[in-house]
Order: sequence, then C-alpha cells, then structure tokens
Amino acid sequence: MPAAPVRYQSADEDSGRWSGFAFRDGDIVISTRSKSGTTWMQMICALLVFRSPRLPAPLGDLSPWLDRLTVPREELFARLAAQPHRRIIKSHTPLDGLPIDPRATYVVVARHPLDMAVSLYHQGSNIDRARLRRLTGEPEPSEPPPPRPPLHDWLISWIHEDTTPRQQMDSLPGVMWHLTDAWARRGEPNIVLAHYDELSADLPGEYAPPGEPARDHRARRDLAGAGPGGHVRGDAGRRRAHHRAGPCPEEQRRLLPAGHFGGRA
Repeated sequence: MPAAPVRYQSADEDSGRWSGFAFRDGDIVISTRSKSGTTWMQMICALLVFRSPRLPAPLGDLSPWLDRLTVPREELFARLAAQPHRRIIKSHTPLDGLPIDPRATYVVVARHPLDMAVSLYHQGSNIDRARLRRLTGEPEPSEPPPPRPPLHDWLISWIHEDTTPRQQMDSLPGVMWHLTDAWARRGEPNIVLAHYDELSADLPGEYAPPGEPARDHRARRDLAGAGPGGHVRGDAGRRRAHHRAGPCPEEQRRLLPAGHFGGRA
C-alpha cells in the first residue's frame, strides 16, 4: 500500500487540497518548483492537447493551480470536472506530496537552482502581497516588512538558509528535494522528466506528441512558435553567464537526457 502523501503548506498553498481529487484517464499533472518553467510547460502541454495555438480559454483556466488557496477547493474541482478535454493541472508540490494515480502523467521540470533563485527574487518585487492575503484569508501583518536586501546578499542567504523542504519549498533544500525525489522515480511509466535547458536547446523537438514519430516538422515549428520560447531562451543564457557558481553535477544540471521528453529515442 503506498504511503500517504506528505503535506506541504505555505501561506498561499496547501497540497492537502489534492485529497479526494477524482483523476481521469489522460490527466497531466505538472509538478515544478517556482520559476522553473511551469507556465512554459503548461503551454507546451496545452498546445499538444489542442494541436493549435488558438486555445479555447486562457491558459490559467485550462490549467489551474490546484494547490493554491485563492479559489475554493470545491469550486476548482467542479471546474476541472466540467472540462471535456484532456486535463492539465498545475502544482508546485513535489511528487511525494501528490497522489500518484496510474491514469495520470506527471511532468517534472528541472532548472538550474541559481537561475531559478534569481527569477524568484525578481518575481518577489512584482507580487501584490496585500491582494494575495485577501484572497487566501491571511491576516495583515502588524508591522511593515523589512526592506529587501540586494540580489547578491539575498542569494547568498538563500544558498545558506538552514531549513527543510516542508518549511520552505522554494529554498535550496526544497528545490533539491523536489528534483531528487523526481529523479528517484524516473523509471516509473507515468513520470516524465524535463529540463529547462532542453526546452531552450530544441523547443520544436519538444512538441513531438508522446509515443508518436515526429512526421510534421513544420507543424511542430508552428506550435513551438506559439509558445513562450524565444525570449526565455535568450534570458536564460544571459542569467546563467552572470549567476552560475561553477559547474554542478551532471544529474543536477540535466535531469533528463536529450530527446527523452515525449518518449523519443
């Protein structure tokens, strides 16, 4: 009997919301750390499901974030139950915190932790914290938050923070646990591992449907052009040049061998 999922919680997320979720054949669950190509992979999956850049609804409606507390759980479950197509569900929960259902495919995207952390830092300046607290029911703080440190100082603190994945999912221990747990499951038939660098290197190749030969290269290029690809490729390369702190282990940098996404040889 499989172990019960680990529960991960933060001010605006709760993996316990997955309890009782009714899976269907063909469901796709995208499990990533923040700023690791989540929206990119959502768009790739949506383009593969609908085979057209003209999606029938906004991406956030087609692929909702189930863990987030901003929408009542029952309302979100009802929205997903009403979707007639193959469903794509976003999560920032590691695989050990999710119910692993054999009818679903779980896609985990890895990104170099320093690239991810730099993006996370900049995202923090753009979040409307007051609105997020209203949506999740969090109380207002009694004192204003301290000013954010410069990027370099924040990054050094992030690297050395003494915490656990359950305490801080977007900490360095949290990032590495998310990827380590996924890597340990790489032999399971419904676990797909992808790497941000692989998407950057061969984006059209990533659009070959799982289990099918890539017969129509022009169609795949059209789909790739509709996704959020070109600007990400350029930005990722520049950030790595400025923020990478030396080489990292091969398994950490390349969680997925080239061409593996989609089951291609």
